[in-house]
Amino acid sequence: MTDTVPHQHYNLAVIGTIQSCYKEKFGIPRQPGLAPASTGIIRLLPPYNQPDAVRGLEKNSHIWVQFIFHQCLKDHWKPTVRPPRLGGNERLGVFATRATFRPNPIGLSVVVLDRIEITSKEVLIHISGLDLVEGTPVLDIKPYIPYVDNVEHARSAFAPEAPTEHPVFWTPEAKIALTYYEAKYGAIAKLIEQVLQQDPRPAYRHGKAEEKIYGIKLQQADVRFKIQPYTEQQKIAIWVVDIEDLGDND
Repeated sequence: MTDTVPHQHYNLAVIGTIQSCYKEKFGIPRQPGLAPASTGIIRLLPPYNQPDAVRGLEKNSHIWVQFIFHQCLKDHWKPTVRPPRLGGNERLGVFATRATFRPNPIGLSVVVLDRIEITSKEVLIHISGLDLVEGTPVLDIKPYIPYVDNVEHARSAFAPEAPTEHPVFWTPEAKIALTYYEAKYGAIAKLIEQVLQQDPRPAYRHGKAEEKIYGIKLQQADVRFKIQPYTEQQKIAIWVVDIEDLGDND
């Protein structure tokens, strides 16, 4: 006789939500740490927003964040997916990828712990190097432990190398808009360049120039950019053409 495990369901509590520089899914790096200038806050929710719950956490440089892919919820799942990393043309088993559409839409990211802010009403965990969209529900937080979490000889057939980074340039008009934006809100240029240099378009468009103007929402900015031919080696370069202040539209 074969032992079987009954199909079970568990109720998980959302302990916090993410306040992120990424206001929409488009453009978010496909892994954490690829845009070190990205910043966010884990805002703990009651009853978990107690100073005692984070006592000692500040001694860690990095943390694991377990979260829900809340913008990718579906009523059903499929055993295979088309990972964007592979251009959407090849199917792999869902458990062989980090696809967001999963039987349980749970993600796991390592982020930098910058500081913990405690007020009379809130516990705010400031993080950077994240890949999480605004409003992401957080299920758990754990300290990153280097001697076990950093596996020296690990390998990945799915994503063996970091994505190609492309040069990013600014038009004169975009530089002027950047000056006005940063005078009002603070630095954003490094974040824009780190996000755009990975070519945030769908993977099947990578390496291809086109005249289309794209927009990506970062912090309070709608960053407009286009992809143009560059060199034989680099193939494309990314040009920032304008920055619209979204704060003026609130």
